[in-house]
Amino acid sequence: MFRLPEKYFAVLRGPLESGRQHPNNLGAMLILSVFLQALLFVLVYIVGADRSIFPSIEKLRFIHLIITIVLVIFSLIYAIPSIFMRQQKIQYLITILVSQNLFGFLPLMMALFFLGKGDNISAESLLLFTYCIVGFGLLIFIITSIRFYILLRKGAYRSGGKIEQKRTNIESNIKSLLPIIIVVSLGVVYTLQYLIRSFNLYDFEIVFLATVAIIIFFAMLFILPEQLVILYCKYRFDSFNYNKKGDLKPMGRKGA
Repeated sequence: MFRLPEKYFAVLRGPLESGRQHPNNLGAMLILSVFLQALLFVLVYIVGADRSIFPSIEKLRFIHLIITIVLVIFSLIYAIPSIFMRQQKIQYLITILVSQNLFGFLPLMMALFFLGKGDNISAESLLLFTYCIVGFGLLIFIITSIRFYILLRKGAYRSGGKIEQKRTNIESNIKSLLPIIIVVSLGVVYTLQYLIRSFNLYDFEIVFLATVAIIIFFAMLFILPEQLVILYCKYRFDSFNYNKKGDLKPMGRKGA
């Protein structure tokens, strides 16, 4: 990937060309994330963690509080136009960290804490379940990263490549995603089986919400490789950044 020319990453400029990932929009998202992270942190570690048997909640709360405070501070800093226009790469990195915290880690912890309130579950089994979910998540990240790398090498993200074209060949797309679909399906099936056995279906709402939260955690790890590749492109290629006027720079110019 480190030797691939700029044209092999052309399609990844799509969110930048459309303006969805313009520094101004990312700055607005970071401002919103300050309130969302504070709200979710309270819901997870105050409401969700109350009477939960999940191990080492106090230590987790303290560590996650420090991480969240740091992210909030950087979110506020990189929501300032005079700063983020000069340091677009760091702003994008902060955006990745905030999104993974907000939509990945916090929902996962909420699910685990709520499960820890059940009558038919022990701290040991809950910890084992946590390791399995994190393991499935890492497997999804690894498989997605390998698939992404193979597609890049094949030129799928070049302008006019198969990623840019409208996906009319459904069978081909399903085949390319099959390893990830299998891993996610196994993770979801394992989650449901574990929750049903542990709770004996005494509270369908908790089982449903926990499953949804874990699926969101998996989904965030699924999109993480693309986020990291775009961040890499921002550092390597000037065309993945905006000029002082807020216009996306043209392709064909390497960054410093």
